[in-house]
Amino acid sequence: MSIDTVVLAVGTEGEAQTAQLAKEAIAVAEPASAEVVLVHVFDGSEFERIRAKLGVDGGGEGSIPDAVAERHTTTRALGDALSAADVRYSVRGAVGDLADEVTEAATDVGADRVVVGGRRRSPTGKAVFGSVAQEVMLSAPCPVTFVRDVTA
Repeated sequence: MSIDTVVLAVGTEGEAQTAQLAKEAIAVAEPASAEVVLVHVFDGSEFERIRAKLGVDGGGEGSIPDAVAERHTTTRALGDALSAADVRYSVRGAVGDLADEVTEAATDVGADRVVVGGRRRSPTGKAVFGSVAQEVMLSAPCPVTFVRDVTA
C-alpha cells in the first residue's frame, strides 16, 4: 500500500508536542513523497478568541477556519518543520469536535494515514473525559499513528 496523503491532526493543546508530531509526520511522508494535510480543529469559542487575537474581521475571507488555521502558531511551526524536510503540505481549518473533524477530513482527502497526538491518561480519566485520539483511532478510514506526549 502506497502512502500519498497523511493527515496530521492539530489542536491548540498540541503546542508542546509540535516537534514530536512533525518528526513522525515527516518519517511517514518523506520516504513516500506524500503530502501532509495539517487539519487544525478549533472549538467554537476558541475559534472566535483566536480570530479576535489575530485581528481578523469576522466578515472577511481571512476569517474562515482555513485562513485562521494557516496563521495559528502551532500550524505555522508544523509547516516550517515540514518545509525544512522538503515535505509538501496544505492546511485545513475546521470548527467542531476534534475527532469528528479529523475523521471527516481524512475521508475527504482520501488519507492513507492519520497522525494524532495525545497524552497518557489513566483509565478513569479516559472514562470521564473521553479520548480524542482513541475516537480517531476507532473512526478513521485508514491506519492511525498515535504519538504520545513524552513531555508529560
